[in-house]
Amino acid sequence: MELLGWIITGLLAGALARLVMPGRDPGGCVVTILLGMAGALLAAFVGQIMGFYAPGEHASFIAAVLGAIAVLALYRWFSVRR
Repeated sequence: MELLGWIITGLLAGALARLVMPGRDPGGCVVTILLGMAGALLAAFVGQIMGFYAPGEHASFIAAVLGAIAVLALYRWFSVRR
């Protein structure tokens, strides 16, 4: 069940990140889910380093969206440079 939760959170966080950062993206729906999941993991990791979350605790949805925006920005930056 936890994996399904990460997929749903990733889908929603990735979709919101794309709404906040409009523009052309080379990826589709699957890439959006993966970027959202990566953003949620990034937010949890950074939150644990900064002391916001305990080890093993998931990031909040807002932090997951902010992480997805950061991952999407990096993805766009590297895909444009090719």
